[in-house]
Amino acid sequence: MNTSPENSATGLPHRLDPAGGCPHAANAQLLSQGAVAPVLLPGEVEGMAVLGHDALREFLAHPDVAKNAEHFTALRSGAIPDGWPLKTFATVQGMTTADGADHRRLRSLMSKAFTARRVEELRPRVEALTASLLDGLGREAAANDGVADLRGHFALPLPMGVICELLGVDAEHQDRLHHLSNQIVATDIGPAESMAANREMVEVLGAVAAARAENPGDDLISALIAAREADGDRLGPHELIGTLMLTIIAGHETTLNLITNAVRALCTHREQLALVMAGEASWADVVEETLRWDSPVSYFPFRYPTRDLTIDGTLIPKGTPVLAGYSAAGRDTKAHGPDAGRFDITRDGEARHLSLGHGAHYCMGAPLARMEGTAALQQLFARFPDLDLAVPEPRLRRHASFVGNSVRELPVRLSG
Repeated sequence: MNTSPENSATGLPHRLDPAGGCPHAANAQLLSQGAVAPVLLPGEVEGMAVLGHDALREFLAHPDVAKNAEHFTALRSGAIPDGWPLKTFATVQGMTTADGADHRRLRSLMSKAFTARRVEELRPRVEALTASLLDGLGREAAANDGVADLRGHFALPLPMGVICELLGVDAEHQDRLHHLSNQIVATDIGPAESMAANREMVEVLGAVAAARAENPGDDLISALIAAREADGDRLGPHELIGTLMLTIIAGHETTLNLITNAVRALCTHREQLALVMAGEASWADVVEETLRWDSPVSYFPFRYPTRDLTIDGTLIPKGTPVLAGYSAAGRDTKAHGPDAGRFDITRDGEARHLSLGHGAHYCMGAPLARMEGTAALQQLFARFPDLDLAVPEPRLRRHASFVGNSVRELPVRLSG
């Protein structure tokens, strides 16, 4: 993501780069000017971003901020075209675009799958899948002069396998669903590609839901279908598909980025890795500091003020699409101190990060993401304690999105 100096000098909106890139330099520049910034989204759509930790915490829990796109003025007026790369975030029907009673209804249907007890029940499966994937990572490296793409062969299939098993999605669909998820969160694709990805995602999930309806199992899709059949008012057909889409995207993309970013951080901060290996810090500490220092999500769309709203002295007009700037808030020096840009797993956690959200829409999958992250890192470095990056960190290709925050591949050498 690039910030042009002339924009900073003239006070024009910051143009978010659809090609993504590392967000931190631009975030620091924007934060130096204030906690809330006007931004230009793809297609010259005007929006705002809330970047400061305290401002974002206030905004996320504000009673006059909505998630339903009926409050998105430009969309309601017809100014947003079909194929706009961020339109799915606004229009898909599900928990992340619902407010009030609708949000509580949809969240209650999903909540039993993500309780602390259910997550603990999943731990043996997560640990077994982790061990199996590490076997595969070792074989991949052995066939390629000791180098393997950790993101593609480990960080991706672990959360994707777990969320699909939880939902009841057969393994045959997993690669396609990941590709489509990637397309949906990308901000650099054209209208035709965006619309095609959304159509195909709906088709695939429709087929999955139909299969579960015909042959129910002990999975979340079967439970959701049963709830719909028992009381049609509880879950409409579009809400079912929208809920599945959002759960798959959020359930694996964020954890995929979390694991990838944590390994990158540890490989480039060997003294921090040494603390964990010596038992002076925990893998949970690594997960929390990674969430703060290099949030898996950079700018998450959208929320809309239902009235003109002033946050940290800046007016956000009613109906404006607002991005939650998680990667910026994580390195806000006003909240995390002058060394906020330093990766430090022993950091005092008084000002907790917001990378899993805050308020009514706090990430329901947070316990699962944390459990997967700690299990993955613990087993990975127990198996391959000398693991290191196979290419210099600056040469890693970044995500083509300002929504997700990570790299496209993570080539590692498993032994020194």
